[in-house]
Formats: sequence, C-alpha cells, structure tokens
Amino acid sequence: MRAKKRLNGLWGFLLTLPVYAFIFLPVLWLVITSISPRAELLATPLHWIPQQPDVHNYVEILSPTGQPSQTNRTFKASLQNSILVALSVTAISLILGSLAAYAMVRISFRFRTALLLLILATRMIPEVSLVIPLYVIASKLNLLNTPYVLIITYLSFALPFAIWLMAAFFETIPDELEDAARIDGCTRIGILFRIILPISTPGLVSTGLFVFLLAWDEFFFALIFTSTTAAKTIPVAIAEFTGRHATDFTGMMTGGVLAALPPLILALIFQRYIVRGLTAGSVKG
Repeated sequence: MRAKKRLNGLWGFLLTLPVYAFIFLPVLWLVITSISPRAELLATPLHWIPQQPDVHNYVEILSPTGQPSQTNRTFKASLQNSILVALSVTAISLILGSLAAYAMVRISFRFRTALLLLILATRMIPEVSLVIPLYVIASKLNLLNTPYVLIITYLSFALPFAIWLMAAFFETIPDELEDAARIDGCTRIGILFRIILPISTPGLVSTGLFVFLLAWDEFFFALIFTSTTAAKTIPVAIAEFTGRHATDFTGMMTGGVLAALPPLILALIFQRYIVRGLTAGSVKG
C-alpha cells in the first residue's frame, strides 16, 4: 500500500513538472537575463547560464549614494509613483468598496440587482473607448502628468472590482450575527466596523492585494496620461528601455525583477489571509 501511494505521488509530481516549468521558467529567465552581460545575451550559441554575472544594473538603480544617473533617477521616481498610486487606489477602493458592498448586500432597496449589474458592466467597457474623454477631462482640470490622474482613473475600474469581491464575501456572513448585535443596541455602522469588517479580514486582504496588482501593473492609461519623469509609473519606465535603434535587455529585465518584488512580498506576507479569503466564509465548524 505504501509503495502504491509513493508511486502515485511520483506520477503526480512528474505530471505537474510541465506546469511548474511553464510558470517558473520565464521568471528564471528574467532573473538570468538581468545579471547577464549584453555580449552573452547576443552570443551564439546562447549562454543559458551567465559565465560572467554582472549586477551593475541593480547597483545603478538602487545605489543610494554617489552621482545618480538618468536611469537611477527615472526608475526611483517611477517606483515612488507606482507605490503612491497603487497604495492610494487600494486604500480608497477598500474603504468605499466595503461601504458600498455592505449596503448592496444588507440594505434592501429598489433596483439593487440592476445597480449591481450596472457596476459589473463598467468592467466590460473597453479601455480604449474611454481614453479620449478621460484625457480631455484631465487636460481641462490640469491633472495630466500627475499621479492624481492615475489614481482617479484606476479607481474607475478598481472600485467596481472591489465592490463585487467584498459583496460576495459579505453574503457568506450569517444574518444572525447582525441580529444579535442589534439586540445589544449596536447601530448598523457599529455592526459594520465592530463585527463585519473584523470577520472579513481575509476578504479585505485578498481584495486589497488584487486591487493593488491591478493598479501596480496598469500600463495603458499610465502611458497616455504621463510623459514626464515626475509622473511615470514602473510599467512605463520599463517600456522605455526599448529605444528606436536598440533595446537595453538587461536594464529592462532588471526593472522587471525589481517591479515584481513588492507584489511578491505582499503575497508572501498575507498568504494565509489570501487563502482564507478565497476559500472560506466567516463561520467555521
């Protein structure tokens, strides 16, 4: 019996190897390319393992001392902009999304279902159809080339996403918890902040991470609405490693590795909450 279980486990491992390779090999190649000299990347045959690893790009981008280069200044400013935009969008989406989702789930009013469908429909509008009117509005309000135009724009698609995720999680919370709180004299707002939100921590964390990733990785609006170093985000800064006559592959891959670290760190820190938020309700046992 044990031998059979081990054999089944071995077969399961072998069958999942192609999946692991499909997921992790591009990431591995990203890291290898970021530390490979340009000559080795263009060599024939290709060097899959760099013979002379070079971390110059990491030193140039991350060095806190010395005379900063243009690449150093651009990437650091873009990193700060991305952090500001992503965190702002995440915080606002969680606050407003939680309030709206709770109202949608717990308060009965006319056209509630239609409103939920309308919120979902906003996620189906193609981005390219919105870019011209949004650009005109941002231009008239003098918001172009500022992080604020990205925050407002990203909220247009991140907030509906947060409302739907939080509404789905709030629906799993039994009404008996709120009924007991009302008997004790708790108001609806008090119920939300004292009972519902603490119970919904896994849902809040998983929703916040997904919204953060949406804002962190967005490229199209950031490319259209920003053209200065003071406002560009990381996806745009990485894309600019591609020039008209040449492409800085090592610089691009270095930026890609560094851009992937914040979401990866957040996912590792909040992994437990993410799993609970995606697989469990509020009441167990």
